Amino acid sequence: MESKPNVIFFAGNLLPASETFIKAQGEQLRTYKPYYVGSRLIKGLTLPHEQTIVVNQGGRLGFIQESIYKMWGIAPRFYQNIKALNPALIHAHFGVCGALALPLKRILKVPMIVTFYGEDATMTDEFARTSSLSTRVFLKKRETLKREADLFIGVSDFIKQRLIAQGFPEEKIISHYYGVDIQQFQPDLTLPRKPIVLYVGRFSEKKGCEYLIRAMAQIQEINDEIEFVLIGDGELKAEVENLTAQLLRRYQILGFQPSSIVRQWMNQSMVLVVPSVTASTGDSEGLPTVVVEAQAMGLPVIASDHAGIPQAVIQGETGFLTQEKDVDAIAKYILMLYQNPQLCQKLSDRGKDHMRKNFDRTKQAQILERIYDEILQQNQQ
Repeated sequence: MESKPNVIFFAGNLLPASETFIKAQGEQLRTYKPYYVGSRLIKGLTLPHEQTIVVNQGGRLGFIQESIYKMWGIAPRFYQNIKALNPALIHAHFGVCGALALPLKRILKVPMIVTFYGEDATMTDEFARTSSLSTRVFLKKRETLKREADLFIGVSDFIKQRLIAQGFPEEKIISHYYGVDIQQFQPDLTLPRKPIVLYVGRFSEKKGCEYLIRAMAQIQEINDEIEFVLIGDGELKAEVENLTAQLLRRYQILGFQPSSIVRQWMNQSMVLVVPSVTASTGDSEGLPTVVVEAQAMGLPVIASDHAGIPQAVIQGETGFLTQEKDVDAIAKYILMLYQNPQLCQKLSDRGKDHMRKNFDRTKQAQILERIYDEILQQNQQ
């Protein structure tokens, strides 16, 4: 039996708990074998040890080696280990990581695809200059990346347009979303839904949680039956805790939770609200995974008309869209759903159908493998 060609999944940090979508893409591949390659291992998602290679092996020396790799592309043992795999191509996840992978591409002499997910395509140069060594490297190498990468993928049409606006070559950019596991995210129809408003996401500026808290304060003044459940963590955790304590009566902050627990809450809630905003750094969403997962579970979504979200949430058909920071509109739509179970059911049914047709991870992975095939064929020609 012929062995599968190896593909390098390159990311700086392998892999934060929030980046399940990268691991899931690797696990869905059927005609290629993924190897997870990057700057360092961090506490987060568990990756197969025999398929993971990093520059930084730990300790003070490891961090020095990582910095040398990022700044000058020097990492002999790292390159030796990857060359032994004879990979067919590199798929860098996040634009910043595409810049970090350029030395690897040159040494391996293989094609490279770079997926942009959100902040990497929307952050301002001012933010990038001060954020981290990796973002500074990205700024320095961005023009080289435009020339040398073989293909750029935006996870939404919005991200694709942002790349074009930044001068990335249009003929090398496509839009492709990684999808959701339709089999895993299925509702248990025997369980009744409760008057719960659900938030799932990081506590960061672009997630806009503050505006949902203020909307819930309006709602709980009118109806104290509607409960607010927040699942997540992040740099604004203290602010979120303080604001909910000041304004709300019925709420739970559950912290970060595994996918199985998130699905349980999606199964029993009335609505998921995704109040995303454009952050002061320029940071925007690509297309939040939670929007797709919720609709696959039959959970109606209220979200900002922001970035790639309108590709997944169809106004009045699978959910509702509001302007960014529109507290009154968020509250209005939540109350509308609470008062109209038939509308909830319509949105639920159409949301599930929309996800099956357009966001099935298995189908999206097959498309990704065809993209790999086409890039390799072009490279051979």
